[in-house]
Amino acid sequence: MRDVKVDPFGSTPLFKQVAAEIRRAIADGEAKPGERMPLAKDLASVMGVNTNTVLRALRLLRDEGLLEFRRGRGITVAGTPEKGAVLAKLNEFLVFARSQGYQSEELIAMIKGLHQ
Repeated sequence: MRDVKVDPFGSTPLFKQVAAEIRRAIADGEAKPGERMPLAKDLASVMGVNTNTVLRALRLLRDEGLLEFRRGRGITVAGTPEKGAVLAKLNEFLVFARSQGYQSEELIAMIKGLHQ
């Protein structure tokens, strides 16, 4: 990853800055779907942050659907930033739908009904 822009004195938490840099690398094609990510300690060294900060950023990106963690195989790029954005919106929708009393099965049926 080149031209890393992490500001330890900025108002944005470091782990979010690290996640943003990794998202940018994926969007720019520096890291492509299926490729393995460097070790967290190596990313931390390049970015000048603590390894735990990088690990937190990697977990965030995993939750967004951009990265995949596999035991024995490391961390790989699973998707694109667009997929991550869709998954983030989907998560927002699920939280809202559950707050309205809907169960997963009902939501799946609704979605399938839209495509018929």
